[in-house]
Amino acid sequence: METSEILKKVRKIEIKARGLSSNVFAGQYHSAFKGRGMAFSEVREYQYGDDVRDIDWNVTARFHRPYVKVFEEERELTVMLLIDVSGSLDFGTRGMLKRDMVTEMAATIAFSAIQNNDKIGVVFFSDRIEKYIPPKKGRKHILYIIRELLDFKPQSLRTDVTQALEFLTSIAKRRCTAFVLSDFYVRQDFRPAMQIAARKHDVVALQVYDQCARRLPDVGLMKVVDAETGFEQYIDTSSKKLRQAHEKYWQDRQKRLTEIMAHSRVDMVSIATNEDYVKALLLLFKQRS
Repeated sequence: METSEILKKVRKIEIKARGLSSNVFAGQYHSAFKGRGMAFSEVREYQYGDDVRDIDWNVTARFHRPYVKVFEEERELTVMLLIDVSGSLDFGTRGMLKRDMVTEMAATIAFSAIQNNDKIGVVFFSDRIEKYIPPKKGRKHILYIIRELLDFKPQSLRTDVTQALEFLTSIAKRRCTAFVLSDFYVRQDFRPAMQIAARKHDVVALQVYDQCARRLPDVGLMKVVDAETGFEQYIDTSSKKLRQAHEKYWQDRQKRLTEIMAHSRVDMVSIATNEDYVKALLLLFKQRS
């Protein structure tokens, strides 16, 4: 992709993402993702109903009447985007490519983060850590992230979510909010890594998929290619038995994925490329508020 074309796309995504984060997600993001904890702010005189455990005994002794410590929420967060850049994301039969939807969602979350004065960092992963962008603030930083999303060329086409989760656990020493954006087409069991990461951080899974992965259309003979392995074969989609087997495979996969997230206490949203990701993100934010 030429530089001028990339810049045009970056600008287009910035306009859309900034508009969504300002007008649609304003307030929802703030209440859905809490800060690191409570920090001491000031002392004031004790009032009826205050928790006696908050009494500052030193100040109380000095003024001969009870004073309590006042705490405020530490709002500043570090937000990490774990973004799948494997070959299977370069697919889409309706709406847009999975990779394009992931890019727009990542940009929207990033702009929501900086509007709340949060830092944003990114991990691009396939079956390895492809690139790490340390957390920073500011529009310039986000535009760099979007540019990388649009033009990044991974070394590998395969997927291993465990690699990304273990990397997050090793580099993020303090608690952060981590969004995993992927289609979760994985062959490895990433449950242990997800459970460890979710105990240390606030992890949210955003699954992007194409409707054909869920239900095959009846269009006769079709050539299919595994984007991660390169394996090719022809299938007869006019076979009702084959379409039913394909749908059952999808349902079984989704059931396993949902169970992993539930056991790890990770919120998950699944969004098809022909669906409105804005509604899906809003629903997620409201459920967490």
